[in-house]
Amino acid sequence: MTGTLRIALLQMDVEAGFPERNFAKLEQLLEKAVQSEPKPDVLMFPEMWNTGYALTQIEELADEQGRRTIAFLSRFAEEHEVYIIGGSIAEKREDGVYNTIYAFDRRGGKIGEYSKIHLFRLMEEEKYLQAGGKPGELKLEGEQAGMMICYDIRFPELSRKLALQGAKLLFVPAEWPNPRLHHWRTLLTARAIENQMYVIACNRMGQSGETSFFGHSLVIDPWGEIVAEAGEEETILYADIDLSLVDQVRTRIPVFEDRRPSLYV
Repeated sequence: MTGTLRIALLQMDVEAGFPERNFAKLEQLLEKAVQSEPKPDVLMFPEMWNTGYALTQIEELADEQGRRTIAFLSRFAEEHEVYIIGGSIAEKREDGVYNTIYAFDRRGGKIGEYSKIHLFRLMEEEKYLQAGGKPGELKLEGEQAGMMICYDIRFPELSRKLALQGAKLLFVPAEWPNPRLHHWRTLLTARAIENQMYVIACNRMGQSGETSFFGHSLVIDPWGEIVAEAGEEETILYADIDLSLVDQVRTRIPVFEDRRPSLYV
């Protein structure tokens, strides 16, 4: 693929326990994002944007089968002819609540779904949420892409698996808190460099209880160079990416051809 894609990352505050307020805030930011010139091709937002980490209430607050979220995002994607990587939501199923991303194409069709595989014990996720059971894959403009959520980026095996399956972009919604900004930047940059792919990460900002979130949403290219980075305020971060750069970098330094997986087990 040649040509560029314009990315818009909706770095927003999330009110834990108030889905109605969060849906209203997201709709406002989505409308603002598609009014920009040029209009973005792909929009993404943070992790658990519908409920925040109101884990003790999560059974009551979670979106049943993701129905409300799917209807809302599908309609918006079709109306504005944009791709949406729908952050992630608390999604209720028969066997419990999952932390799930839904992705949509320009016609509003669902093209990907991923539930967080690695649950973060420091926030007691494992007590309230179910872990997903498969990697997140989708195709965007004919190219393979991957999805991970927040804590997942500490597990390089997952991003490498997605890269080996052809992913050229990795989308990462997050609620990554203070004080670990250095970890956030370093891990995302490492995932980009080692897999020679674009890493597109949208973090939340604001305060939730005693926990503060620093934003710093990032777009990183396959060389590990930062294309765009937000500050700590609520904002829409725009960036233009060229997926042909992935092929150039992978040809220049043939990491995947030089692997020796028989020695890694």
